[in-house]
Amino acid sequence: MHRFRSGKSMRVNQIKPATLFVSAACISALCAADATAQGVEPAEVDPSVEEPAIVVIGTGLPPSPASSAYDTQELDSDQLISTGSGRIEDALSSVAGFQQFRRSDSRSSNPSAQGATLRSLGGNATSRALVLLDGVPMADPFFGFIPFSAIAPERLANVVVTRGGGSGPFGAGALAGAIEFNSADLETLGKFGGHLYVNDRGETESTAHLAGNLGRGFGVVSGRWDRGKGFFTTPQAERVDASARAQYDSWSVQARGVAPLTDTIELQARGLAYDDRRTLRFEGADSSSSGQDASLRLVGRGEWKFDALAYVQARNFTNVVVSSTRFVPVLDQRNTPATGLGGKFEIRPPVGDNNVLRLGIDYRRSEGELYETAISAFTGAISERRNAGGVNTDLGIFVEDDLLLGRLTLTAGARLDRYTIREGFYTARNAAGAVLLEETYSDRAGWTQSFRGGALFDAGGGLKLRAAAYTALRLPTLNELYRPFVVFPVTTNANAALANERLEGFEAGIDFSPSDALAFSATAFDNRVKGAIANVTLDAVTRERQNIDAIHARGVEANAGLELGAVRFDGSIAYTDAAAEQAGAAFDGNRPSQTPAWVGSATLSYRIGETGRVAATVRHVGKQFEDDLESDVLPAVTTLDAYVQLPLSRDISFVMRGENLTDAEIVTRNQGGSIDLGTPRTIWFGVKLGR
Repeated sequence: MHRFRSGKSMRVNQIKPATLFVSAACISALCAADATAQGVEPAEVDPSVEEPAIVVIGTGLPPSPASSAYDTQELDSDQLISTGSGRIEDALSSVAGFQQFRRSDSRSSNPSAQGATLRSLGGNATSRALVLLDGVPMADPFFGFIPFSAIAPERLANVVVTRGGGSGPFGAGALAGAIEFNSADLETLGKFGGHLYVNDRGETESTAHLAGNLGRGFGVVSGRWDRGKGFFTTPQAERVDASARAQYDSWSVQARGVAPLTDTIELQARGLAYDDRRTLRFEGADSSSSGQDASLRLVGRGEWKFDALAYVQARNFTNVVVSSTRFVPVLDQRNTPATGLGGKFEIRPPVGDNNVLRLGIDYRRSEGELYETAISAFTGAISERRNAGGVNTDLGIFVEDDLLLGRLTLTAGARLDRYTIREGFYTARNAAGAVLLEETYSDRAGWTQSFRGGALFDAGGGLKLRAAAYTALRLPTLNELYRPFVVFPVTTNANAALANERLEGFEAGIDFSPSDALAFSATAFDNRVKGAIANVTLDAVTRERQNIDAIHARGVEANAGLELGAVRFDGSIAYTDAAAEQAGAAFDGNRPSQTPAWVGSATLSYRIGETGRVAATVRHVGKQFEDDLESDVLPAVTTLDAYVQLPLSRDISFVMRGENLTDAEIVTRNQGGSIDLGTPRTIWFGVKLGR
C-alpha cells in the first residue's frame, strides 16, 4: 500500500520555521568551521598576526575546457537586472530559443505552466531544460515547473545557458539543455542593497539584502516581495461580472553562507523559502505555490578537485478552477505536497595539464501526490474526491574527458542512468467516501545510456569552430503520469503508462571574438525528441498526454555582442523548423503547440558612471498555435521594454522601467476564441540602494 494513502489531506504550503532555523544554523556553523580551520576558536583570532590569503569563490568547479564546444550563452548581472519587468524569465527571454509553455510571466500565468525549454522542443508545460541554482535542480518534484518568482535576478552573478542535450551531473533532466543560475558573492552584492518600486497600477516590488564577512568567508540574507492587483487578462469584450484582474502576491527569503575549511576546500550552505499566490481570469480562481529548499555543498579546488552537493526540497501547489460559463468553482486542487531530495559527487583527478577528467555520480528522488475535489457547477455539491501520486527516482553515473591538443580540444562523455517509476496510484471517491475507482500501477525500472561528444578548433584571429553530438533522457513527471488538469472547457488527462523521452541531436557552429569588444556566434542544429510527451487532442473538450513518435526541431541560433566605450549592444535570434511526428495522426507534421518559428531580442544600453545605465530592449515572438491541430492561433508580437538607472549619490539611484511600451496586444491563450492577454504597457519607478 502506498504510504501516502491515509485519506487525509495535510497542507504543507506554509513556511516551516525549522527550515529557516536550519538555514541560520548552517551559516553559523560555517563561521565556526572557518575559524576552526585555522586551528583556533573564533574569539581567539589575533588580527595582528598575518595569515595566508584564502580566496573564497562561492561557486562550483569551473567549467571544463571543452564546455565551449557546445552552444553556450552567458548573461551577466547587468543583463539580469536591467529588464522592464524585473523578472528572471524576462531576462532569459534574451536567449533566443528559451521559452515557457505560455507567453505570460510569473505574475499572470498558472505556476504549473511555467516549464522551461530550449530550441522549440516544447509542446507541454513541463521543463525539458535542466534549471540549476548553485548546482541544485529547481524543477518542482511533482510538476516539473520552475518557481521563477523565487529566483530573484538581483541575487545572481550570472546565468549560463547551454543548448543541446547534456550527459554530466543531473544530465537526466537536460533534454534540451541546461540553465545554470549562479548566486552573487559579497563583492558583487555589496554589504547592503535593495530597491522599492511602484508602477502605474499601484503595484509594488521590494527587495533587500544584508551581507558581510563570516570569518574569512561571507554570508548573505536577502528577501523579495512582489504584490499587485494585476491587469485584466480577459479582453474587454469578453469580460463578465466574475472577471478578475491577475492579482499576485509573492515573497521569497534566501540565506546563503560560504566559508573556507582549508586553503583549497570551501563549504557552501543555502536555504530558500518562498510563497506565491495568484488569481487568474475569474474571482475565486486562485492558485498558490510554495517551497522550502536547503542545500550543502563542499568544493575542493586542490590537486584533486571535487564537488559534493546534497539538497532537500519541500514544495506544494493549490489551484481552484472556475467554470467559464457558470463562473463557480468546479475543481479544487486543494493540496499537492511533494518532496525532492538528491545530491551529486564529482571528482577531477590530476591527469595532466592537457587533460581534464570528470568522474561522478548523482541521485534524485521525487515523491508527491495530489488531493483534489470535483464540484458540480449546477448544485455546488461535491461530486468526486481524487487522490493520486507516486515516486520517481534516478541514479546516474557519468564520466567525461577533455583532451587539449594544441589548437584542437576534444571532449567525450557518457552517462548511465538507473531510473524507477513506482508506487503510482489513483483513487476516486464520491462525496460519501465510497470508492468509485481505485487503480495502482505496476512499478517500472530500467537502465539507459546517454552520450555526448564534441570538438573545438581555434583557427586564430578570434575564430573558433565547433561541432557536437549528444543524446539525453527525461523521465515523465508525476504530474504527467497521474494528474489530469482543466483549462476550462478543455480537460487534459494523465497517462500512467508514459515512457521516457529520449533526445538525439547534433550541431555545428562558429564563435568569432577578435577583441573584448566584439563577440559573435552562430549554431545550426538538428534535435529530435523520440517518444515526446505531448497533449494530444481526442475531441473538442478532451486531450491526453501521450508519447508521440517524435518532436523534430532543426534550426539556426545566433548571438552578437558589441561594446564601444559606454555603449553596448546584445542581440539574439533563432529560427526553428519544428514538427510533431506521428504517422497517421491528424497533427503529423504540425508545429508543436506553443512553439514559434522565429524569436529574437536586441538590447541597446548606455552606461553612466559606475552604477548608471539606460537600456532599451526589442523582442519578437513569432506566430504560435494553442494546440497540436493548429486550430487556434497566437499571433506574432513585438514588444519594447526600457530600463533607466540614474545615480543620485554613491549608493542611491533613481530607477524607471517600462514594460511593453507600445502596448502591443500579447495573446497568451486562445482556446476556441476564448482569449487571455499578457502584460499591457506598464511604467515602474522608484529608488534603488547599492549597485
